[in-house]
Amino acid sequence: MSAISRTIARMYKLLPAETYNIAVDKALEIPMHDDVILRADRYYPRHKENLPTLLVRTPYGRSRLGTIWGYIFAERGFQVLIQSCRGTDDSEGEISPFRGEGEDGMATLEWIKNQNWFDGRLGMAGPSYMGFTQWVIARDAGTMLKAFCTQVTTSEFFTAIHPGGSFALEIFLQWVQITNSFSSSIFHYLRSAVNMKRVMKAAISHLPLRAADEIVVGKPMKYWRDWLQHTNYDEWWSADDYSDTVASVTAPNHLISGWYDFLLQQLLRDYDSLEKAGRRPYLTIGPWAHSSNGLAETGLRESLIWLNAHILGKTEALRTSPVRIYVMGANEWRDLSAWPPSNTQNQHWYLQPESALNMVMPPDSHASQFRYDPNNPTPNVGGATNATLARGTGAMDNRKLEARPDVLIFTSTPLEQDTEVIGPVSAELYVNSSLAYTDFFVRLCDVLPSGESMNICDGLLRLTPGNPEPVPDGILKINIMLSPTAYRFRRGHCIRVQVSSGAHPRFARNTGSGEPLATAATMRVADQKVYHDPAHPSSILLPILL
Repeated sequence: MSAISRTIARMYKLLPAETYNIAVDKALEIPMHDDVILRADRYYPRHKENLPTLLVRTPYGRSRLGTIWGYIFAERGFQVLIQSCRGTDDSEGEISPFRGEGEDGMATLEWIKNQNWFDGRLGMAGPSYMGFTQWVIARDAGTMLKAFCTQVTTSEFFTAIHPGGSFALEIFLQWVQITNSFSSSIFHYLRSAVNMKRVMKAAISHLPLRAADEIVVGKPMKYWRDWLQHTNYDEWWSADDYSDTVASVTAPNHLISGWYDFLLQQLLRDYDSLEKAGRRPYLTIGPWAHSSNGLAETGLRESLIWLNAHILGKTEALRTSPVRIYVMGANEWRDLSAWPPSNTQNQHWYLQPESALNMVMPPDSHASQFRYDPNNPTPNVGGATNATLARGTGAMDNRKLEARPDVLIFTSTPLEQDTEVIGPVSAELYVNSSLAYTDFFVRLCDVLPSGESMNICDGLLRLTPGNPEPVPDGILKINIMLSPTAYRFRRGHCIRVQVSSGAHPRFARNTGSGEPLATAATMRVADQKVYHDPAHPSSILLPILL
């Protein structure tokens, strides 16, 4: 496999290898506390001792990860243990995502401590679910954990699965299919890959959602139905929420994400916890979505640099700046001393009559109106999704979406100078709906002189009776957190705000009936109003770089 690793090293501009003489011990058996056996592969340089161990725990199968991560790190002075999580690949037990990973992770550490090849130095790395498996043991690993690198991930998944009180339908239904394929034969995996688009299209349109798992994988999946049942944060979710342990982790961490990653807000929350605890984490955010090739390249390279510096003492390649972000629009990397930068000023850009947007308080005016019909849900275009249904991911032209009658747009005049928005973005809307159960979705876009409307960041909020409480005139004041961003609006471009009531199938459509998420099937049309007058000045709040 050294040919593949050498090719990857050249493409990704990795640190030079020390050896290509790598041995692999396959299917090592690691007992859990309930006697279930999880299996792992160990990659290590032959004829070398006293090497630190890199632990990677994954639900996505070991072979592909080993071909790259196993050889790349072993060729550069580590021994690498790649373990298949419970119920995946050839590991025993039943898969139950996020459940019990702490117990299995600690049992794995106990096993590692007793191996004669372990020299007392442990590192961890990996994206997405592999990042979660790091957080669940990072605090309790103690001093044996010397450094780790969490990428496009979070220390808890409730807010990722139920963003804004909604449900991240497409991403996690796709995840059910992908993970289930790694629990089956290679034939089943290949068949699932071929049929993914077809079955996903049928499943995301099906109601009730409780049965969507059977369309995707041909059988009920208990964890899918648990996610749909537990729509509010409760003891079921808190049992596997590690966000309160983040500040207690002393091992140095480099957090990596992308502006279009659906876990960006959670990752920045974890970064903020470490920063406030004085842990001096590093942060890198690029122009990527969750599965972008650029993210995979940067994640591998930066993980290697980080672990080399903090475990092997090789600091030559470690940058001095703790924060590095990619400013979209300007198309440049920028080093910062902290996130978010301190040299910004929050500016309200107000929604105006005649679909205008500016920084002037709106005059007396009637509300803008639209009708949301869950039988024809407002579709998602681009953004923070993995996009299995050909809607794309990241920045895409939104003009076709904006031509729909269920999407309001508010657009500024062409900017007279370059304007950079860097930091958290939020919207404050005054709204009214004919239904007690409904959603509001807000998106920030850059309108080019050519007319293309490119999405930058967005957010959704699900409303229920009494949440939020109406103001005295019956109008609701709602606050929607959009994803943070770093973007330069160039001179001559326009700032645009979209307001709608959905982005399906990225977010499960709100049926408007108030029925439980798992069993909802009754469709009700919502008549929506968005107010913009001096008493109800709906706006988007932008952090403008000074």
